[in-house]
Amino acid sequence: MPGTVLLLAASPVGKGCLVDAASVLPVLAAVSPAVLSGTDTANVVELADPLEPQAVLTRLRAAATAPGPLTVFMTGQLQLDRRQRLPHLALARTTPATIRYTAFPWHWITEELRLRPPGTTTLFVDLHADAETWDHLTARPLTAGLSAALYGRIAPPPPRRTVAAPAYMRAVATILRSGWRPPLPQLHQQALTRVMGEDGRTDLVLTPGTPAVTPPQPPQPRPPMATAPTLPAQPPVAPADPHESISAAVQAGRHGEAAALAGQWEQQALRTYGPASEQVLHWMEVRADLAMFAGDAELSCRVWLAVASARLDAGQPSDAPSVESAVDRAHHQWGRIDDTARARELGPALADLRLRVPGRREGALDHVQQHLRQLQTQS
Repeated sequence: MPGTVLLLAASPVGKGCLVDAASVLPVLAAVSPAVLSGTDTANVVELADPLEPQAVLTRLRAAATAPGPLTVFMTGQLQLDRRQRLPHLALARTTPATIRYTAFPWHWITEELRLRPPGTTTLFVDLHADAETWDHLTARPLTAGLSAALYGRIAPPPPRRTVAAPAYMRAVATILRSGWRPPLPQLHQQALTRVMGEDGRTDLVLTPGTPAVTPPQPPQPRPPMATAPTLPAQPPVAPADPHESISAAVQAGRHGEAAALAGQWEQQALRTYGPASEQVLHWMEVRADLAMFAGDAELSCRVWLAVASARLDAGQPSDAPSVESAVDRAHHQWGRIDDTARARELGPALADLRLRVPGRREGALDHVQQHLRQLQTQS
């Protein structure tokens, strides 16, 4: 089955730039798509210094829903937004004051990848962080969720008035240009060996499991974790993870079967943990995503609206990532509803939520109100 490769390099323009992220793209682009992906054939999508977070989200979402293995090579810099203290991938227009609106939230990555079949998704990242973000990440390790293997490094800020080079990603690309793709842990270790002790620096090394601060010395093989990380909102499962069965059903086009499985687990969570519990909300979110995959925008919108309302009613703040994400996804699916009457029916509920949750995209409420007026003039 063909694979998909996403090459993403992003960094701010001007004095806020910590790394020359795009400089590695020509080296990666010179590698055969099959070698980049580890499959016989692959589709390669390249994003160089994107301007808008929505453009990145669109490409990432398309890559995440494509069948077959997905490999993401990401180079750039991480910054924290001032309000929620969440890591973002800085884009071309990002400044410290506009991170919430011009940068790409890292948690969007885990959300888009969460329904992919286990073992089919790999991220290689070479990221730099400013001092504030570096301190934050040493205490709160970066992850890519349960479904994705994350390899790479996060480097501390370079000296003042210096723009760093993406040395780790360049090493990965150079190794792959040989035409042979080593096993991923070996590829990662070989790249680390080539950049170790760079300027006497200490990097955060990322491997599947828990990241750790690694001093500038020859990397040693890391022992396997005794247990794998689990989603906090996922109810206990036996004997196997239901997400695997659901993902397999989606990949095979059996959308009704996938929805039925998610519904069963939602009901079990309801009986075990009660309404509005994180376990129930998790399975509601899964059902909303499954409706999107099945092309049922109306159902997906309804479920996302219910999730957002439940989170707000439970006292979660309007700018919490899970709340913003639910409203944004409801908004997105609402715009895809073909039935005018159904869209008119759901419009007021979405507008009410947008008053409480304006989100990060300017003019979101205005868009809902304008589109609702247009719908009301249609027969």
